[in-house]
Amino acid sequence: MSHLIFRRLRPSDARAVSQLFREVYGDHYVQPDVYLPHMIRQHNADGRWKSILAVDDARVLGHAALFHEASPNIPELALSVVHPAAQGQSIATRLGRELLLQSGQLGFKSVLIKQVTHHPYTQRMAASIGFHSTGLLPDYVPSPFAEPYPETIVIGCYLVEGHTRPLPDIPWPERYRGFIQHLCSIFGTHPETAARPSLPMQIRQHHRRFDIVIHRLSTRLLEQIRQLPVHWMISAQLALSRHIAEDLRSMAILGFTFTGLMPAPGSHGWLALFHRGAQPRSLNLQCPYMQQLHDDLQCNTESLDSARSAA
Repeated sequence: MSHLIFRRLRPSDARAVSQLFREVYGDHYVQPDVYLPHMIRQHNADGRWKSILAVDDARVLGHAALFHEASPNIPELALSVVHPAAQGQSIATRLGRELLLQSGQLGFKSVLIKQVTHHPYTQRMAASIGFHSTGLLPDYVPSPFAEPYPETIVIGCYLVEGHTRPLPDIPWPERYRGFIQHLCSIFGTHPETAARPSLPMQIRQHHRRFDIVIHRLSTRLLEQIRQLPVHWMISAQLALSRHIAEDLRSMAILGFTFTGLMPAPGSHGWLALFHRGAQPRSLNLQCPYMQQLHDDLQCNTESLDSARSAA
């Protein structure tokens, strides 16, 4: 077995890294920048990516990066790829651990990961290095494995040692209390206080899905959401507040299913996740709380489809 070295990416490595993604994913990887070595070099030079490699005497065998374009305060452990010839050597795990160590040295308080659900390996790796699953993003991106259905993603959050990311201490319906207590035991809690600065409302289309970001639901806004086309697949992110029980009921009436939480952009706050219009599928997820959220979504989607067919 060749001796492996783990080190930072050098500009001269970019072409080999790009080729590695092609060898593993063909033309299907969801981040097109990896197919342009110039972009790999540029992102690392600008600091948006912090890439490390696993290399032997002859070639690049693994890559992963801290990626923080969307929110500079919460980097994502992403762009992980391992050559098939090097699998079974825990390379992805070792790359991930090194990047998490660097995240603390760089002053970050937490790190995200988007775990694929097409196979169990990413989920197992994430749990083994300290990530905790907090929510589902159903049908999130085109499958990097050339599957017909989009890939459902499990959001994971890692707390850098010495930091917390507390959830508001607010009442939840009984159905979700165990899940929320589990998250509170990991991330901590704080008293629910005055509302955080408003998130600007957004609606954007990503492939066949529409993403909505909402600061606070109102009767008028709920009516406007109700009037959106029923065939739209919609993922909603709602600022977490003391109104959560009411929000859960209101979104359920509109056909949305609660799919967990994810950290809000910035250094504090959480978003409640909701989804409507998922593809029917069976998934075996590593986290029992994520499995329950997925099963709820599938059950509710089936019920909605049946009701529409009967109407």
